[in-house]
Amino acid sequence: MRHIYTSVDIGSDTMKVVVFELYKNKLNLLAASSVKSMGIKKGVITNLSEASISIKEAFNEVEQMLGMKIKKVIATIPSYFSDYIMVEGSATIEGANGIVDGNDISNLLEKIAKSKIGPNREMVSLIPIDFKVDDLDSVKDPKGMAGKMLKMRGILVTVPSKNIYSVVNLIESIGVEVIDISTNGIGDISTFRNDMIDKQVGAIINMGSEITSITLYNKGIPVKNAIIQYGGKNIDNDISYMYKVDASVAKKLKETFVIAHKNYARANEFKEVVDIYGETKKVSQLEVSEIVMSRVEEIITLAKEQMHNLTNREIQYIILTGGTSSLPQIKMVASEILGDVAVGNIKLVGVRNNKYSTVIGNIIYFINKLKLRGHNYSMITEEDESSKKIRNNANEEMLGKVFGYFLGK
Repeated sequence: MRHIYTSVDIGSDTMKVVVFELYKNKLNLLAASSVKSMGIKKGVITNLSEASISIKEAFNEVEQMLGMKIKKVIATIPSYFSDYIMVEGSATIEGANGIVDGNDISNLLEKIAKSKIGPNREMVSLIPIDFKVDDLDSVKDPKGMAGKMLKMRGILVTVPSKNIYSVVNLIESIGVEVIDISTNGIGDISTFRNDMIDKQVGAIINMGSEITSITLYNKGIPVKNAIIQYGGKNIDNDISYMYKVDASVAKKLKETFVIAHKNYARANEFKEVVDIYGETKKVSQLEVSEIVMSRVEEIITLAKEQMHNLTNREIQYIILTGGTSSLPQIKMVASEILGDVAVGNIKLVGVRNNKYSTVIGNIIYFINKLKLRGHNYSMITEEDESSKKIRNNANEEMLGKVFGYFLGK
């Protein structure tokens, strides 16, 4: 059976849906869509009927590329008021001949999670830090090891129940089943994770449309999170106000003309726009970039303050991601405030934008969970595959060649 996975990220600006196939330990992009969101404000569903229209459009685009209907997805849920709790537990090894198998791991995770979830909260994930088999500790994957007792330390990620139910209800209202959930903090680290990150304390700043989230990581595991109520839409509003142009015109200026750092903008380069009064005016690249830089500096400064609130430990790496991080020269602005900083770089044709970092990473994380538990799973059945052949290169015309995306682990 082909191993195919779909992930959806319901953002305030766009609904992102991606479909990947796992083949020879690589994720190959099959289809992707990004459509304008309606009924979403600051990552929260405020109008179910409007949001349904947007998500249907996003799924329809992907289904046309694939040549089949999507029935199951991984969904990103809002990380408002999320908790990251250190937990541990133990269980007797029940595998044949005392050999740890996937069922032992799954049973232990379930046992720990059930005892720690508080009222009106739901588990997003239980992320293992390490395992111990009898007296052998610091084990990352205990499958195949022999012993009597299996122990685990991990981080339990929970959110208020309403964060999950609103997203699940939206997706299931269009006839799609949610088989797993995640947050942008989990997805982002899965996309960018490497050997260096697995040894250090760091942070990822996801600059979205209406909010910016800051997630702190210890050795690649999320441990704390904070949210700022500012994002790319505030930049649009600044441009719109200063030049008296419609929000759509302001957004286009931001995406096609603005330089995030004014020192790289040109004083003699202009763009003509029509304002809300129907008058044509020229916008200076230097002038509009100064406006944008001021807002970007504010957002990144607030993010820096939140990082200090989250920890007093030295932060050894900082990664910027999210759609707003794609602004040209934003790294230069961030470096002046944060010091050494990296900007995410999603290179896949068709999803070559940091706004996809969460939705891609959630698939990587899901597959890694399957691997740890020794499970074999696909979001399509043999019946789906035989009844309607999936186009191997469904994105060939629109997205170019299929690129392999190595798993984070």
